[in-house]
Amino acid sequence: MSGKAPAAIVMFVHGYGADGSDLIGLADQLAPLLPDALFLSPDAPGRMAHGGREWFPLTMRDPSEYKRGVEAAAPALDRYIDAELARYGLDDGRLALVGFSQGTMMSLQVAYRRSSPIAAVVGFSGLCAGADGAVNPAPTLLIHGTHDEVLPAGMTLQASQTLGEAGIPVEWHFRPGLGHGIDPDGLAMAGDHLATHLSKVTQR
Repeated sequence: MSGKAPAAIVMFVHGYGADGSDLIGLADQLAPLLPDALFLSPDAPGRMAHGGREWFPLTMRDPSEYKRGVEAAAPALDRYIDAELARYGLDDGRLALVGFSQGTMMSLQVAYRRSSPIAAVVGFSGLCAGADGAVNPAPTLLIHGTHDEVLPAGMTLQASQTLGEAGIPVEWHFRPGLGHGIDPDGLAMAGDHLATHLSKVTQR
C-alpha cells in the first residue's frame, strides 16, 4: 500500500507457537490484489517457554479446550481489532481476518461475533470450536491440506457444517498432499476471496 490511508485492513492471525512475523510475509503476495489494504499481523498475548506465542494453551488432548480457549482469548483479539480500526477511521465492514491453525480457531470465534459484519474470513488448516453466539455472518473460505499431520482435514468439513448450520456462507477446499501449511494454490484462492469481498466495500 502507498502512503495514503488504507481503505481496508487484512489481519493475519498466526498459529500456536509462532508469532506475527510468521504470516506477514503473505502480504507481499496478496498486496497486488489488494492495493488499498493495510496488512497487520499481531503477536498473540501468551508467551511460551521457547519464545513463541499462543492465543491460548493447547495440549490437543481435550477437545473442549478449543472452545474454552477461544472464548477466553477472543477479548484480546477484539481489543486489538478495535484499536486498529479506530486508528485508521475504519469500521468492521472494512476488515478481513486470515487465520492459520490456532489463528483460524480465533478468527472463526471473533469474526461472526463482532458488533457488525466484517468483510471476509479465510481460515487455513484449522477448526471451528462452535458457532453459538454467531450473529453477523461473513463470507468464509476454509482451506486445508489433505495430509495435515497436526489438525486433520476432516476438521474443515466439520467447521463447514457447523458454520453453514449457523447461516454463515462458507466455501471449503482441500489441497491434495499438503501437510499443515499454506501452498501457492491455497494462497491464490485466499487472494481471490479477499479481493472479491473487500472490493465490494472499498469501491463504495
